[in-house]
Amino acid sequence: MRRLETDVVIIGGGATGAGVFRDCCLRGMRTILVERGDIASGTTGRNHGLLHSGARYAVTDSHSAAECIRENRTLKHIAGHCIERTDGLFISLPEDGLEYQKDFLDGCKRAGIETEVLTPEQALILEPSINPSLIGAVRIPDGTIDPFRITSSNILDGREQGGTLLSDTKVTGLIIHMGHVRGVNCIDQRTGEHFEIRSRQVINATGAWCHEVMEYADLSVDMYHSRGALLILGHRMNNMVINRCRRPGDSDILVPGDTVSVIGTTSTHVSRDELETMEVTDDEVRVLLKEGSKLAPSMASTRILRAYAGVRPLVSLSSGGSDRTISRGLVALDHAETDALPGLITITGGKLMTYRLMAEVATDMAAKHLDISTPCTTASRPLPGALLSDDDKRTGKKAQVGGYSLADSSLPKSVAGSAVYRHGERAKDFVKEDSKWNNAVVCECEVVTRGEILYAVDKLNARSLSDLRRRTRVGMGPCQGEMCACRTAGLLAETRNNQIEALDTLRDFIDERWKGVRPVLWGDGLREAEFSYWVQEGLLGLGGSEGNKPDETTKEKTSLEKSEVEANP
Repeated sequence: MRRLETDVVIIGGGATGAGVFRDCCLRGMRTILVERGDIASGTTGRNHGLLHSGARYAVTDSHSAAECIRENRTLKHIAGHCIERTDGLFISLPEDGLEYQKDFLDGCKRAGIETEVLTPEQALILEPSINPSLIGAVRIPDGTIDPFRITSSNILDGREQGGTLLSDTKVTGLIIHMGHVRGVNCIDQRTGEHFEIRSRQVINATGAWCHEVMEYADLSVDMYHSRGALLILGHRMNNMVINRCRRPGDSDILVPGDTVSVIGTTSTHVSRDELETMEVTDDEVRVLLKEGSKLAPSMASTRILRAYAGVRPLVSLSSGGSDRTISRGLVALDHAETDALPGLITITGGKLMTYRLMAEVATDMAAKHLDISTPCTTASRPLPGALLSDDDKRTGKKAQVGGYSLADSSLPKSVAGSAVYRHGERAKDFVKEDSKWNNAVVCECEVVTRGEILYAVDKLNARSLSDLRRRTRVGMGPCQGEMCACRTAGLLAETRNNQIEALDTLRDFIDERWKGVRPVLWGDGLREAEFSYWVQEGLLGLGGSEGNKPDETTKEKTSLEKSEVEANP
């Protein structure tokens, strides 16, 4: 059996695992990150993309709120290309009253979150899409963050520091010798090869799935798996994050992101057996539409692109309570101290917002056992691609891409601007003034170019269409990859010289898109789905499973069930 040797093995390629990977590499540790699928394909890639100010937890979870606002400021400094500084509004509707607003303001003050109380008229000027019947509003420093971009940037930095990423690789067991964890057993899921990685520390960063790794050592954790459903709207209808100023509930936040808006979330307890089946139910769609339309009335007539769901990894440190009351704070377990099992560390709980802090805590634990005193620098060191700081902008510096100023570029602003928006200064690696072929647009909805696709394959470890979606947003726009998926598959075939593999990944991509579309098939969305099916099956012969076609039964079912929501949002 093949054996690899390293200092640290990290299990899990979500934001937290990627953050640990970067931190370990920056401190000089030999590091390998193992992910059973692609990066950010679990909980990290299934949230609403909110850059939390912490205000949502100011009343119920002051500690988590304080963590969020600190990391909010840090990420704005180190990851400008992954963040949009939208600010947010907490609005009170007549049915909410203004009593909670006072508790909310007090909680924000305790956590150190800046607030500005606005009149309804002032709030409507800032964000015209909100419900005009609001009776109060508070402005807070929320924003949006791209979870795929932040994860990819962390991994890119780690790899450039000498770290190794093993995606599509599943950990099948821990290597335990004389009461000490000495590494992990793995299988390469593409080739079927079994191999082992010997290490001095193993860090379990698998989030909602952390129990699977812990059980290899007969350990357990009291985790409450809370599933949340979300809907992606067909266009960007708001420019500020809109929150409901009340105790946390279903469908109380509308988040703008790139070219769309996202409404969420619900909260349903699920068992461990249900973690791999995240289909959104009709009831969840109804709730999201009905309650979301109270935040922004135009939602009732807006096309819904797709539905998706993710699982919150909530660790309950005390009995009782519900998922809405369990703390979102991080949980770090050094099993050498908690279970007399040196060599294993588990980091879980928390949020996307606090991934960097979670990574620092876990890496500090590993560094202590490895006698490494190098301090953490991830709070001050910009991620690869980070854009100009506010100080640079104030002094008049211009963003340089490919040796020229973006402001003076002769390229269409949509092409150069989209590249820099997603990759920051690293866009210089594929945006070229004199390369019309590389600047050719592959995905019109998100303005993804051929050069960006090739860059993601070459530098960002993208192997499939779904991998490229996470790194470039190809196929994530209003058409959901109707035609750009075929063009992108052609590029993959070209780079890998393998047409069969490209066709397989194209079918997988289309099947995954259908899973998110099925729960929201009505109206224009249903007509679009019919057209997509005709193109993909009739013209290209790409029909997948029988469930992919929006047949007569599906039409009748969705029309009957959704008509009530459309009529009474």
